[in-house]
Amino acid sequence: MPYQGKTRKFAILLVLAGLGIASWQHFSEQSPSLPDSSLAAFASEAATRPGSDQTLASAFQNHRSNLQIEGQGTVSRILPDDLDGSRHQRFLIRLGSGQTLLVAHNIDLAPRIDALREGDKVTFYGEYEWNAKGGVIHWTHHDPAGRHADGWIRHGGQIYR
Repeated sequence: MPYQGKTRKFAILLVLAGLGIASWQHFSEQSPSLPDSSLAAFASEAATRPGSDQTLASAFQNHRSNLQIEGQGTVSRILPDDLDGSRHQRFLIRLGSGQTLLVAHNIDLAPRIDALREGDKVTFYGEYEWNAKGGVIHWTHHDPAGRHADGWIRHGGQIYR
């Protein structure tokens, strides 16, 4: 009888893991520039999860990098595109905690966010890299080689990846 309870818990865990993998595959196959209400809802829900500002503050304080994270901020400044090597759209965002991050969005692999303006809210999923000014978020695009987690930016109801 004690094994039945453990077996049932294990079966439930397997089902949940399968649903998670199926959801991830579904969302990673979406078009990079077309709005998708299910992915937009997922991005919005992810941004409201508690802890991302605290996690980023801790990563900054502890000089931590290579941190895959979801978050949300307000565009505080639009910077000129970086055109050396891979081209990147660059802008600064301020998190709810007050921390400032540079977002470096690869526009060779993902659509440029042409409508982006100071004061706009953005939600992101990418990789955090530490620097002395607050940090950088990059990998906000798909990885054509499939070796890195796909990232994205949500702005104005549209997902860019």
